[in-house]
Amino acid sequence: MLSFLPAPVIGVINALLLGLNTLFWCLLLYIPAVLKLIVPIHGFRVLCTRLIIWISESWVACNTGWMKLTHATDWRISGADQLQREGWYLVLCNHQSWVDILAMQRVFNRQAPFLKFFLKKELIWVPVIGLAWWGLDFPFMKRYSREYLIKHPEKRGEDLRATRAACEKFRYTPVSVMNFVEGTRFTPAKHQRQKSSYQNLLTPKAGGVAFVLDAMGDAMQTLVNVTIAYPGGAPTFWDFLCGRVPSITLEVETVEIPAELKGRDYANDAEHRRNVKDWLAGLWQAKDRRLAELLGDRSGD
Repeated sequence: MLSFLPAPVIGVINALLLGLNTLFWCLLLYIPAVLKLIVPIHGFRVLCTRLIIWISESWVACNTGWMKLTHATDWRISGADQLQREGWYLVLCNHQSWVDILAMQRVFNRQAPFLKFFLKKELIWVPVIGLAWWGLDFPFMKRYSREYLIKHPEKRGEDLRATRAACEKFRYTPVSVMNFVEGTRFTPAKHQRQKSSYQNLLTPKAGGVAFVLDAMGDAMQTLVNVTIAYPGGAPTFWDFLCGRVPSITLEVETVEIPAELKGRDYANDAEHRRNVKDWLAGLWQAKDRRLAELLGDRSGD
């Protein structure tokens, strides 16, 4: 509706709308979040979590509203109708831009359980949204480098124990556990530096996926394999706010997670590590081929 305005004007309007929307819903979310913190009754805390999720979904719905108001982006979505609100999902997606998160939230919102990410422990102190993430039971992780573990072997395995503790909270309300397994956004420079064997992807890291399957594989049956592409080129967040993204393609595929990949010790079982890596590599090879097809559309326009 407002896409006729100059791009920088649209960007400023959307930045204000995003900021005000986030502030409003976060302040509302603090009420059940604080009650959840101070009332040590399990059933009450589960109820607070469900209310917090409803508030968060309303935040996403309002974000979708300003996107529709100001953007002329062509959204090409397939497979989202396979999702269910009451499922427990492991969600994997390629990562090209910070826009990926907003795009996935728009497509998944109220179609599937609210997306939850593993976050660095330090992010709990982020103003406004740090407490919101805590209230939503986003897992806060402290990951140790190999060098640190050599000096402090007593910390070995602590990350898996923290993952198990975090995933225990996911057993009581349906959840979509999200993982960008490449670990960072794709850029040509990173691709070259990594010497990735894939044309349009970085090499996936299996550890985070394996930790989730080890911790709650009995509750999680379905992988949601998401492929996201920007035929006009991966946008910056400012590009997105300004409405400079001509089209977004997002394909959703649901796949049963192999039973043999669940509930085993990734850290100490070499065969299991190899199996998880081979499974993930197969998914990534198929995703790389599909991305080549989707991005090839750009050259034919």
